Amino acid sequence: MNWTNIALTGWGRSSTARVRACRPERQSELETVLDGVDAGGIIAYAAGRSYGDAALNDGGATVLTRRLDRILAFDPATGEVVCEPGVTFRDLFDAFVPRGFMAAASPGTAATTVGGAVANDVHGKNHDRHGSFGDHVRWIELIQADGTIQRVSPDDDSELFAATIGGIGLTGLIRAVCFRLLPGASPKAAVRETRVKDLDDFLAAFARVRDSTTFSVGWIDGLARGAALGRGILETAECVPAEQRPPERRGPNIPVDFPGFALNSLTVRLFNEVWFRRASAAGRERVRPLSTFLYPLDAIGNWNRIYGRRGFYQFQCVLPEAESVQGLRALLEETGRARKASFLAVLKTLGGEGRGHLSFPMRVHTLALDFPRRSGVEEVLRRLTHIVRDRGGRVYLAKDALLSAEDFRTMYPKLPRFLDVLARVDPAGRFTSNMARRLDLKPARSTSTAP
Repeated sequence: MNWTNIALTGWGRSSTARVRACRPERQSELETVLDGVDAGGIIAYAAGRSYGDAALNDGGATVLTRRLDRILAFDPATGEVVCEPGVTFRDLFDAFVPRGFMAAASPGTAATTVGGAVANDVHGKNHDRHGSFGDHVRWIELIQADGTIQRVSPDDDSELFAATIGGIGLTGLIRAVCFRLLPGASPKAAVRETRVKDLDDFLAAFARVRDSTTFSVGWIDGLARGAALGRGILETAECVPAEQRPPERRGPNIPVDFPGFALNSLTVRLFNEVWFRRASAAGRERVRPLSTFLYPLDAIGNWNRIYGRRGFYQFQCVLPEAESVQGLRALLEETGRARKASFLAVLKTLGGEGRGHLSFPMRVHTLALDFPRRSGVEEVLRRLTHIVRDRGGRVYLAKDALLSAEDFRTMYPKLPRFLDVLARVDPAGRFTSNMARRLDLKPARSTSTAP
């Protein structure tokens, strides 16, 4: 296996690492990479779509898994597919939607890999109906810290399985994954767009549609204040029959970084106003390619460059049902006061807890906000984090770059069980990352009494 020194970054470009990397192209090569690991440890890095430092290992080793992209088996009777970790959601869409199947939980970009979907237990716009990705995983083949290969499932080492779902790559290298696809897919979707005047209207609209529609997502004007706080557009969608795949419109590629001054309160406010007005007050319904509904930002290549060379932070949180209304209001008010030029916020509903010890979802609302990396924004994000923490919510690790170890422990009550698993399968901490060190994710010294 050839190793080379390279620089890697998260999608937000706020976190970087100098690493020693290898790029296996076959499973047999992946099985040998631990031979080249020293005290700096190792982590897997595939498409680079984790926003922060979950897949970065500064000063250590990294295995680049994107070329492990083979679909190994498919059973149309059960919808079960077996594939390598570098297979992307675009690969799955292209291979299976024409056959009437799709990923049951699909993140906001088709560039995400299956390995990344397992490591972050990703969710989509249909969590109320179909949960997160881990809910559909049948088994995972892991290369463990001692080099052995183990197939884990809910029935075979269920604790290791639960630690791997959402476990940000710290339980081993994923060799293969078996998961169920969702039948009834079509390349076209009927999308309904409804303009929403404020936060109360938004939450009421979600309450009306969450049990009756498959896909739903809200786009919120992150700078709106006062009576307009929480205004935006609600989109709902259902697959509709299609004889052939409709053409997809490709937008521009962003070839260079935007200058830092391009994003400010004025330009973002103007953009948000145009976006809000694109849907009529009466709403509209139209048939669109399903992929453009599921992955809207994929139409713009390298869209993360819009935020300039310093990059950006994405803050995504979930709030429990009892605290959601007041928590969302507090978050949007704080964002409006800060005037740090957040683009459109994304609001969705979640149906319940994930299967992993570190899974992000809980019932009910999740909110995502983007912030250019500028002076003062980290303090704003700390305030937002404390609003979420104090209301019993949690921050999504796939998007995070700033969470403290103390806040993390408060937000993820199953952490002791996760650390117990690490103590058993990787007591020396061979699998590690910048995020693991920041959050103090070390194997437990003693066995937890957590149930």
